[in-house]
Amino acid sequence: MSTGLRSARTARRWSQERLIREIERYAREHVIDVASTASLRVYVSEWENGKRAISDRYAAILRKLLGITDAELRDAPAVAAPAVADGYDELLLRIDSASSVSQSMVAAFNDQTELLRTMDRERGAASLVDQMTGHLSALEEALNFAVLPDARQPVALALAGASTLAAWQALDSGAVERAWRHYELAKRAARDADAPMYLAHAMAEQAYVLNEAGRPALGVSLVRDAQRTLGRAGSPRIRAWLHAAEAELCAYADMPDDSRRALEAADAAIPDGPDDRDPDMLSIFLNGAHLTRWRGNVLAMLGDGEAVSSLYDALDLADPTFVRAKAGLHCDLVQAHLARAEYDDANTHLRQARLLASRTGSVRQRRRVDLLSARL
Repeated sequence: MSTGLRSARTARRWSQERLIREIERYAREHVIDVASTASLRVYVSEWENGKRAISDRYAAILRKLLGITDAELRDAPAVAAPAVADGYDELLLRIDSASSVSQSMVAAFNDQTELLRTMDRERGAASLVDQMTGHLSALEEALNFAVLPDARQPVALALAGASTLAAWQALDSGAVERAWRHYELAKRAARDADAPMYLAHAMAEQAYVLNEAGRPALGVSLVRDAQRTLGRAGSPRIRAWLHAAEAELCAYADMPDDSRRALEAADAAIPDGPDDRDPDMLSIFLNGAHLTRWRGNVLAMLGDGEAVSSLYDALDLADPTFVRAKAGLHCDLVQAHLARAEYDDANTHLRQARLLASRTGSVRQRRRVDLLSARL
């Protein structure tokens, strides 16, 4: 039985008919042939009930539509590669290949991560699962067979950055176990690279998995542990980011005083100016404008009346390429207007949030939209 397909479909609140329409839309956009609507109805039912195996052709379509890996789709454990006879020759070949990874190849890995990051924020994570899986596999392969530190550290750093991106994409797609495993991979890679900023970032983002699972207090403990792990090694921007993450998680954990103190610390740490990226920490986008939006999000959760003005300031400054973030901003405005019993305004922003969440295929944002809808 393909419980993976059913779980991914229901996580998006899609009926079988909606899934069929999405398959047909994808086929039209990519000029590929699929079965008739009547046949697809039979296929989907039989796929989910274990009466028909999902072919590779349809699996490729479903992975992109649902943002899941092949193992998650088929609900089957990953199969280890078979052992190779006379494995020493193969091992040495891989070690030699890994030792020859040049700085230009590491730069190419990082460029690929940056491209996937850009596509993710504009289009969402669902359509990138195959590319992201292949990218991580290539980086892990290079790291697994690199022997000496001068070969390992640059690849490990690239893997740490790519893994945190893949983890956040998995969380956004509703694949929480995959997200957790990717964060564990990111932490191992950051330790291998001796990169405390990347390690702290992975730990703090992993705290959001705990929060999504209903353990916000444990998430607060983890983000604070990330701050201790960073110590004095981090830049002002990463420090501000960690304080803002702590503020948000404290708000979820019903710790309003701690949340406000963390917001003040983030305000004090954020560097001046419009730049939002640290050359040593490309995984983070944060400047005063982004922090305004984050502050509004936290204040909205705390029921603070100041949230509305802060969020509208952030909406005016929002980068239009951050589509998923903008969906979250509209959700924040819904929450802020609900706290003030301004239901018409809340409905207006809820429609925008639902539209943008659907556009990016974000299960996480769609879940939040559904929860807010229930309050109207």
